[in-house]
Amino acid sequence: MHTAQLFFSTPRQWPRRNKPGARRALGVWLGVFCLAACTPADSPKTPPAKSWREELVVIVPEDEKSADAEFERQLAGLFARQLQVKARLLPLPPDRITPVLMTGKAHVAAAGLRSDEGGGLRFAHAYQVVSEQIVCGGPSPKRADALPARKLAVVAGSAQEAALREAQRKLPALRWEARRNQSVSGLLAEVAAGKLECTVANEEQLALARNFFPGLNASFDIAAPSRLAWAFAPNGNEMLFEEAQKFFTAIKLDGTLRRLLDRHYGHNERLEPVDAVAFIAKLRTDLPHFRSLFEEAELLTGTDWQLLAAISYHESHWNPLATSPTNVRGMMMLTEDTADRMDVANRLDPRQSIEAGARYFQLLKEQLPLRIADEERTWLALAAYNQGMGHLEDARVLTARAGLNPDTWGDVKKMMPLLSQPQYFEQTKHGRARGGEAVIMVETVRLYYDMLKHLNSHEIPQLPPSPFHLKFPPAGKVSSP
Repeated sequence: MHTAQLFFSTPRQWPRRNKPGARRALGVWLGVFCLAACTPADSPKTPPAKSWREELVVIVPEDEKSADAEFERQLAGLFARQLQVKARLLPLPPDRITPVLMTGKAHVAAAGLRSDEGGGLRFAHAYQVVSEQIVCGGPSPKRADALPARKLAVVAGSAQEAALREAQRKLPALRWEARRNQSVSGLLAEVAAGKLECTVANEEQLALARNFFPGLNASFDIAAPSRLAWAFAPNGNEMLFEEAQKFFTAIKLDGTLRRLLDRHYGHNERLEPVDAVAFIAKLRTDLPHFRSLFEEAELLTGTDWQLLAAISYHESHWNPLATSPTNVRGMMMLTEDTADRMDVANRLDPRQSIEAGARYFQLLKEQLPLRIADEERTWLALAAYNQGMGHLEDARVLTARAGLNPDTWGDVKKMMPLLSQPQYFEQTKHGRARGGEAVIMVETVRLYYDMLKHLNSHEIPQLPPSPFHLKFPPAGKVSSP
């Protein structure tokens, strides 16, 4: 059974950026988003699904690493938990969903389908509304009537193809290639590399892709926004459909849906194009020299090495000799007090710095109440890493006073910036803090972490330790700088 943890966060607060960016290293990174071809998970001999009361069969997107797939899997887990049934997830390409539902081999499709078109399916309440945008390489067309002259491809059976069918009613000359065994992110990568003229992606898919391919930009909306919803066979179980309607009504009212959307999409656009290019370049040149040290720290603390690497990049850009004007130093930018607390002999030694930063981060997580979900503890602890546990607790107190949930990062991040304002910090125990910096840090690290998780392990090779590391003797043999 696939289980899902509910993560809380708040609606996006950051403006979209459509600045042009460099196209360096696109060839090397073309594979980052591409989805490998695969055989459909079902077959003509697959028997019909059991009763949903015994096992809920849910169709989900194939690409497990995508934000869309992670979001749908969490929603499916929450729905199964509400029904108190076991869920079996069935990854399928979009063009296989309708026949599988119609033949009773699955109960519901949680796969980002465009409910506006219908297609013979029955849809629950929409949970997300997104613009469907034309994305082209080279000179971008300004109007739909310029598209018939372009080579356009979309994923077969996807919401993007449904949007094109709607546009075709007004522009009969519109043609496109419907790609099977392909992903939206893979098509965007082809456009970025100049292998495909145009594709269609929704605004969230494009926002994520632009962190890897900063030169991608939307030309215009191809149709009315997609109202994404779960799909059911028209002759499916009426009670299950009603339960789904109740589920979406409830998670909209209690804020769960809003927080889940922010968790998966709310931090996608924090990088300027030049920052995205720099991060991708350092993934190739610098991170391989330190990967083994981050993995050692994971074995020691249990914290994902990719999260530790994301924190370190934000703090020092993986520069072991980084030093701030306030004398915060090293790969994890430790203060002197933190270094002493973690028994660090030399903050400029990468191994010592990474290990100490990981242990300190884990210590911060352990100081938070046990009732807080692990994902929330991670982001709250990260805010404390930036501003200190005392200031985080002040923000949590303000959050509770405002009638929000002090145990969710999505609510706490609303209040942290207020710690710089006298009318708020004068009410707190620890006084003024640059809480806005903590919010930016957490959201940026979340983005770096998601980008790292999208990569396969072979795309971040292990290389011999950096020359910076070789100059330092083992921990405990050098005096603190």
